[in-house]
Amino acid sequence: MKPNQHEYVPAAGHDLFLPLYDPLTRLFGFARLRRGLLARAALRPGERVLDVGCGTGTLLVAIGRAHPEVEAVGLDPDPKALARAGRKLRRAGLTAALTQASASALPFAAGSFDCVLSSFMFHHLDAAAQQRMLSEVLRVLKPGGRLELMDFAGKHESGHGGPGRWLLARGGNAEDEVLQSMQRAGFAEVRVVTRARSWFGALAHYQARRALEPVA
Repeated sequence: MKPNQHEYVPAAGHDLFLPLYDPLTRLFGFARLRRGLLARAALRPGERVLDVGCGTGTLLVAIGRAHPEVEAVGLDPDPKALARAGRKLRRAGLTAALTQASASALPFAAGSFDCVLSSFMFHHLDAAAQQRMLSEVLRVLKPGGRLELMDFAGKHESGHGGPGRWLLARGGNAEDEVLQSMQRAGFAEVRVVTRARSWFGALAHYQARRALEPVA
């Protein structure tokens, strides 16, 4: 494998651009959108939360500041992004467990988390990997646990070029396709919580739950 070629898409699309990722995503409003995702997720004291595709740790820092009583875990396949996440957490005086792994093969026991968050990474996966990720998320959630996922909805508007093109490796996903994929994985209460617009086009915040197990 050549340098800068990965089985995953780096946070900035290419290792060379990683130092630009945080300032550019702030400029384009991604940090604000992630704070909105976190607010709507309504985390509760004592919950264990997984950020899938945590990248450079922006959402993990927001979790630590808003919910210090929550146990946060971040997962990403990119070691360089995780290193930046670790430094960012230390500068903020926060702690979170960081794990290098793929979203489609989560290295956690079944029923390990109360909530799984994911922001702006689902579109990096092809359809098969998306389905594997959703199945894995369902597996690691506790009964009644929830998935909070924000991503691009439909084709992004910068697909013909522009300075943001490298942020969107594979384009977006139609809302109905994402909802159907969640249902196929076995999620219950699948819905779009809110929609928004960005410089790149439409966004959607999806919510789904692992069904409660029937009482014997």
